[in-house]
Amino acid sequence: MSRIAAIVADLVLVVVFVIIGRASHAEALDFEGIQRTALPFLAGTLMAWIGFLLKRHSGLTLVNGVFVWAMTTVLGILFRLLLGDTAEVGFVVVTALVLAAFLIGWRAVLWLVRRKQPQAQRAKDPRRSGNPAKRNPR
Repeated sequence: MSRIAAIVADLVLVVVFVIIGRASHAEALDFEGIQRTALPFLAGTLMAWIGFLLKRHSGLTLVNGVFVWAMTTVLGILFRLLLGDTAEVGFVVVTALVLAAFLIGWRAVLWLVRRKQPQAQRAKDPRRSGNPAKRNPR
């Protein structure tokens, strides 16, 4: 999986989280409402990915997933508060749990799939080489 696909997956999952949340509270599922709710969390996700790109991390590992989840949750809540919205304890807990399932979950599935690959096939993976230039292709 490429970094671009991983970034898109994370961003799409954040939007899915927002749509599910708005639907569960009977809020309008119009573009403006989804955008207003999603932007703080999308900003947090993108900030995590900027960090990966600067440090040349793949963004695909479970540890990377925990980082994306933490940045998305913490910065999303913070940006939400700065924009004048609320963040009650229940909202923060549900947000953290759902985003953990989404942002760490797909990486866990990827890890399980890769773990089942034959050893010879995993050895050919450039991200597993000792050469940093091969590990993080652009």
